[in-house]
Amino acid sequence: MKKIGFDNDKYLKMQSEHIKERISQFGDKLYLEFGGKLFDDYHASRVLPGFHPDSKMKMLLQLKDQAEIVIVISAGAIASNKIRGDLGITYDQDVLRLMDVFHNLGLYVGSVAITQYTGEEAADRFREKLSNLGIKSYILRRIEDYPGNVEHIVSDDGFGKNDYIETSRPLVVITAPGPGSGKMATCLSQLYHENKRGIHAGYAKFETFPIWNLALKHPVNVAYEAATADLNDVNMIDPFHLEAYGQTTVNYNRDIEIFPVLKAMFEHIYGECPYQSPTDMGVNMAGNCICDDDACQEAAKQEIIRRYYTEACNIKKGTGTKEAFYKLELLMKQVKVEPSDRDVVRYALVKEGTTNSPAAAIELSTDHVATGKTTELLSAPAAVLLNALKELAGLDHKLHLISPEALEPITQLRNVNLGIADSRLHCNEVLIALSISSATDQNAKAALEQLPNLAGLEMHSTVMLTASDEDILRRLHMNITCEPRTEYHK
Repeated sequence: MKKIGFDNDKYLKMQSEHIKERISQFGDKLYLEFGGKLFDDYHASRVLPGFHPDSKMKMLLQLKDQAEIVIVISAGAIASNKIRGDLGITYDQDVLRLMDVFHNLGLYVGSVAITQYTGEEAADRFREKLSNLGIKSYILRRIEDYPGNVEHIVSDDGFGKNDYIETSRPLVVITAPGPGSGKMATCLSQLYHENKRGIHAGYAKFETFPIWNLALKHPVNVAYEAATADLNDVNMIDPFHLEAYGQTTVNYNRDIEIFPVLKAMFEHIYGECPYQSPTDMGVNMAGNCICDDDACQEAAKQEIIRRYYTEACNIKKGTGTKEAFYKLELLMKQVKVEPSDRDVVRYALVKEGTTNSPAAAIELSTDHVATGKTTELLSAPAAVLLNALKELAGLDHKLHLISPEALEPITQLRNVNLGIADSRLHCNEVLIALSISSATDQNAKAALEQLPNLAGLEMHSTVMLTASDEDILRRLHMNITCEPRTEYHK
């Protein structure tokens, strides 16, 4: 059992109270830019053991009577069919998915804002689709010389040409499918329009990482750099906060670089800026809720190693970069870890060495590991998945959980009807067969009931996973790594 390093209950209470304080600071309305994921934040739950993936959503639900959500997407992302790497869907599809999730949870989504618009036909078609669904949408145009020319930006020819997004609640959460969507620009445009209407509105930023009151080279903050290695984000000491208060805090390069411009915009809109530093703008309380720093440090180091393996495989697939890979190597050196410091890797490689076949391992506890190898019937991930479920259910390892009656139609479908040359069953097919068997076999049922207990377990494969295996294992919320090599060397 992993050590708990984060007090989630304390976080929910402290975070919601802090946001309420920030709303009252501005009087009429607060625009809260939400960085990162509002829900399913598995990065945070991995580096802060005890943090629940839906913690930010639960916190927001405590404020749901005061809050409304505006989802932001750039016209360029729509036109280019930009894909969310973790979900494999386009940004415009994700806007609709997010709306469904928020509605189902009882949160009010007021509208969608399309940013950086320059007349893209794809954006026009998306607006028409939203309109047909009864969803309000607004246009925010690309502003020449943004963000440098403050005089032009904060004028009727800059923000003034944007649509005014009509909102009705004191807390307006600005979120998006991914980075680069224009969340901050949307907030600033709204501040300009609200001020023109005599409404005193404020701005704040809720970004979990980097954690401002942890050390610059604390592994949790270094793990954030690892997670954004492809974006080349860099954690930095906030020089504005140090100068204003004599206090050392951590922020990241993009917010530090934009702060002088942001400060100038506030001064243009209100006559003064309410913030002295990028750190001032933030409302994140996560650093105050760490209850076991050693546990969080170790979890963060493991996350950095996982990111290293992922980027190594991405390079093999043609989707990674050597620059990101080299940065991850450097980050591992900063926290003094190596790829071999991931225990489950060693078990998988030993299994491969003794069987002369691709293998996989799942770490069930600190001293208990399930392994599996590729056979004529099963892929290594499917084999180790079954073995792990058996062990979690306390079943004999030699027991056959899946009946031939369940396997036969699947192999028939693969080989005969679909003409798939690979005769081995993969994770999705094995789980379907196990589900069928569980209707008549109590052992299969007992194994199937253990699926939720796979969440958070460490797994390593000695070869890269197929897309279908990787998809299933990620849906089970397992922490997967692979050796950067294919099973078939061609």
